Amino acid sequence: MAGHSQFKNIMHRKGAQDAKRSKIFNKLAREITVAAKSGLPDPAANPRLRAAILAGRAQNMPRDRIDRAIKQGTPGGGDDANYEEVRYEGYGPGGVALIVEALTDNRNRTAAEVRSSFTKYGGSLGETNSVSFMFSRIGAIYYPAAAADADAVFEVALEAGADNVESDENGHEVTTTVENFGVVRDALEAKFGGAESARLTWRPLNTVAPSEDAAASLLKLLDVLEDNDDVQVVEGNFDISEELMQKLTA
Repeated sequence: MAGHSQFKNIMHRKGAQDAKRSKIFNKLAREITVAAKSGLPDPAANPRLRAAILAGRAQNMPRDRIDRAIKQGTPGGGDDANYEEVRYEGYGPGGVALIVEALTDNRNRTAAEVRSSFTKYGGSLGETNSVSFMFSRIGAIYYPAAAADADAVFEVALEAGADNVESDENGHEVTTTVENFGVVRDALEAKFGGAESARLTWRPLNTVAPSEDAAASLLKLLDVLEDNDDVQVVEGNFDISEELMQKLTA
């Protein structure tokens, strides 16, 4: 039950994300609406919707905004946009492999914008599956440290069929196979309440440590991609040291 956690490499931009809270709410609302459209509008009967709502609450998304997004995803709710889930793959600065997941109502627009971002910051967009073979598709569930102690999370996760549990002073990250994700998430939820984050994600099989210059360009590329209204998630196989991360994000 051991492995490499990249959570620290993800959390470094939380401050920047806080500054873009309205844009984050728009992305979360889109996911909630799409989740509601894909199944029942009841989160108890729709795991994807439940996860989307939990993600919204973790970002302090207002309850009325969540309810409005759910309503827009129900028949007659007012959202007639036909969102598609698309995935883009390519290489960023320093040879870092990147996977970009988006929800878009215009594939041509989104593809052009993503390609332009890669090119501007020294990357190159590839074909589908050009880098995904370098990642494992897994379920990742995250609880803050205050939710429970490490032994309790480990015990529940292990019994439910989790693959890995990593705990530190900030929190607990539980990883699972795609097949076991729902069972493990529900078991943890029943014991500790809703997770701060629970979703399917891409975990790199190996990581790349870019140089300082490449890392600086990479962070700019990530910020631009995440600032795109259609982009929901960006995953990469980079591993930047804490010291370099603090220097570049100061």
